[in-house]
Amino acid sequence: MSSNIPAAGPAADRRPDAPTPRPDSRPRGRKGSDRSRSEARLGWYLAGPAFLIMLAVTLYPILQALYDSLFSLRLTAPDETELIWFRNYQVVLGDPAFLQSLWITIVITIITVLIELVLGFLLALVMHRAIQNLRGLIRTAILVPYGIITVVSAFAWFYAFDINSGGYVNNWFDWVPGITEDLNWFSSQGTSLFVIIASEVWKTTPFISLLLLSGLAQVPGDLEEAAKVDGATGWQVLKRVILPNMKAAIMVAVLFRALEAFRIFDNVYIMTNGANDTEVLSLLAYNTSIGRLEIGLGSAISVLLFLCVLIIAGIAIKGFKVDLAGSTGGK
Repeated sequence: MSSNIPAAGPAADRRPDAPTPRPDSRPRGRKGSDRSRSEARLGWYLAGPAFLIMLAVTLYPILQALYDSLFSLRLTAPDETELIWFRNYQVVLGDPAFLQSLWITIVITIITVLIELVLGFLLALVMHRAIQNLRGLIRTAILVPYGIITVVSAFAWFYAFDINSGGYVNNWFDWVPGITEDLNWFSSQGTSLFVIIASEVWKTTPFISLLLLSGLAQVPGDLEEAAKVDGATGWQVLKRVILPNMKAAIMVAVLFRALEAFRIFDNVYIMTNGANDTEVLSLLAYNTSIGRLEIGLGSAISVLLFLCVLIIAGIAIKGFKVDLAGSTGGK
């Protein structure tokens, strides 16, 4: 005898006319994967043309410099060109002038990046937390130095410190210990590097502040409020909430600025032209190729400079260990 009592369970609770749910056959993460591929394609569409143009403009000079570095090529004796393979690199690496220029370049890069990172972060905080009505004015004022052409900025700093050109810095700051009216800033290595580094910091700190400002905008405000409610001090909020969420922006700022600082040329060329042991790698390559017309040796220095830039980029990316895709919310 069959029973008409319905079986217990979810099927019994469902109305007879209710549609039977279909299992979702799509794999988990498919939506996120499609979105990531779509964003990647969009990124290539937007950046692809600029990337191809930059590649076409820069690839030929790099390959030409690499090719010329394998020859004993001097413009004063073009008929005596000879393939010597890597002998130019041996000469350059064994030259004390190259090692001195490399050391000065590293010193300028490290000091300027560290100072600009601290000052840029402070400026970014000011712009981020400024009063709404004053944000535009403050950001415009901060960005003025970055809008000035580097050569113009270098000449301005040179004439401000050079006593032979009527420099006014000594008269304005004679109350500072060690500064007198007859102090010649460009007569020694230390004071020359001070002016060069100060001009670099003044010129490019706004660039760092812009990059860090974008990082501050990504810090969740509720996390800061929660940390303050839990009794965290300002330093603890900065160390455990703000800086970890700005890691990607800090890496980009350090990477871009270090690569630019390592290729410094204008300020050194205009202020000292390498005097007082202030010659940097880019200036050494210029003086070798243009001044002495040693195209082979100058090309070898340029290739080594390019390799140093690649090494710096690799160290920065590996050191920060930042997933840029993950930091932007991509899946």
